[in-house]
Amino acid sequence: MSVRPETRLSGIEARSVGVALDGRTVLTDVEVDLTAARIAVIGRNGSGKSTFARLLNGLIAPTVGQVRVLGLDTVQDRAALRRRVGFVFTNPDAQILMPTPAEDLALSLRGRDRREIEQRVAQTLAAHGLAGHADVPASALSGGQKQMLALASVLITEPDLIVADEPTTLLDLHNARRIGDLLLSQNAQVVLVTHDLDLAARCDTAVLFEEGRIADVGEPTELIRTYRRVSA
Repeated sequence: MSVRPETRLSGIEARSVGVALDGRTVLTDVEVDLTAARIAVIGRNGSGKSTFARLLNGLIAPTVGQVRVLGLDTVQDRAALRRRVGFVFTNPDAQILMPTPAEDLALSLRGRDRREIEQRVAQTLAAHGLAGHADVPASALSGGQKQMLALASVLITEPDLIVADEPTTLLDLHNARRIGDLLLSQNAQVVLVTHDLDLAARCDTAVLFEEGRIADVGEPTELIRTYRRVSA
C-alpha cells in the first residue's frame, strides 16, 4: 500500500494520557507511538478503544497528558486537526446530516467552488455505487448504502488520517467486506477500531486495549492470538 508523500506516518503520539468521563476513569497512562499505515485497535467492549479513537481528532480531550496527531496537539490545534483527520462512526445515522446523499457529500466540501463541488460529488457517488441514489432520501438507503455514504463523506475531503470506529459492526458480511476493503485500500493512514479480527489481521500493526490501558502493540496475528487467549 502506498502513502501520499505529504502524509506523515509518525503522526500519532500519546504521552501519559488519561481520560475521565462523568467521573469515571476510562483511559489510564496511555503511552504510544504509531507509525504504520494501517492500524487495528482491538479489545473487549469497555476497554477504552472508542475513547482512544475519539482522542485522535479532538472529539474527546485528554484529562491528563498530551496527544499529538500529524504534528498537531489535539486540544490546542483541534480546528486544524479536524481538517486533516476524518472520523467514521459505527452508526451512519449519527454522521449523515443532510436529506440526500448528494447534499451530504456537498456539505463536506462547503466553501469550495460550486462547479468543483458538483463534479466531485458526482464522481464520488459513482465511485461508491451511489449514483442512482443521489437525490433520494438518505433515510431510505439500506444499512450498507448508508455506511458507504458516511465513509464517502469522509473520503471526499482527502484526509491524511482516517479513524473508523467499528464501521462494520452493523453490516452484513457482504457489506462489511466492502467497507473493510475500501478502508484498507486508502492512501491515507487508517486507524480501525474493530471486533472483526479477520479484518484486524489485514492491518500492518495492532493495538490491544485491556481495562483502559494499552496491553500491547505489535504484529496483528500475534496480538489477536493473545486477545483470543485472554478472552476465552
